[in-house]
Amino acid sequence: MTHQLAFDLPARASLRREDFFVSPANAVALATVEGGNWPLGKLLLIGPEGAGKTHLAHIWARRCGAVILNGAALARTDVEAQSHTPVVVEEAEAVAGDPRAEAALFHLHNRLAERHMSLLLTARKPSRDWGLGLPDLLSRMQGAAIARLEAPDDALLSATLVKLFADRQIAVTPSLVPWLVVRMDRSLAAARALVARLDAEALARGGPVTRQLAAELLDSCRDCT
Repeated sequence: MTHQLAFDLPARASLRREDFFVSPANAVALATVEGGNWPLGKLLLIGPEGAGKTHLAHIWARRCGAVILNGAALARTDVEAQSHTPVVVEEAEAVAGDPRAEAALFHLHNRLAERHMSLLLTARKPSRDWGLGLPDLLSRMQGAAIARLEAPDDALLSATLVKLFADRQIAVTPSLVPWLVVRMDRSLAAARALVARLDAEALARGGPVTRQLAAELLDSCRDCT
C-alpha cells in the first residue's frame, strides 16, 4: 500500500500591480497609495488581516524604490541607515508597548520628514488604538493621512480565490469559485486559509481540489465552531 506524502510548500504569491484585482472594496485605497503626494508625506493604510495591505505596500515600494521594514523588528533595525529612501513599515502597530521600537519608529519618521522621503505604514487599526506609550510618536502617527481597505465584496473574493489557486498552481473547475464564495467566511484571510487547507488535503489524498473536498472541509470547519 502506498501513501501520498504531503509537503507543505509555501505558495509563491504574486505581488505585482497587474495581479491586484480592483473592486469597490479597495479602489479608493489603491488610488490613494498610487497617487502619492500624501499630506506631510505619510500615509497609514488600514485593513483587516489578508485584505491586501502587503500587496499594495509592495506595489508602492516597487514604484518608488522604498525599503520595506516590519514594525516588530524596528527595535533591532538601524533606522538611520534605512531613512535615505522612502520606507514602508508593515504591521506598524507591533511597535506599541516596546519603548525601543516606538523610539525607533519616531526616529525613522523624523529622519524621513527631514529628508523629504515618504513613509507608508500598514496596520489593522488606526494609530489611536495601537496603545502607543510615546506621546510624540502618537501625535506623529495621528498626523498621517488614512486609506482604508474595506470588507471584500463577491467580485474581490472571487478574484482572490482565483489568484490563490493560481499561486499554488492548483487547477479547479470554473464553478468551484462562485460555489465557495457564497459558503465561506467573508474575508480575504479566510480565503487564504481555505485554499491552503484545500491544497494540503488534496495533496494528502493524492487527488484534485473538488467541490466534494471543499464541502467536507467547510463542514468540518463549522463543526469546530
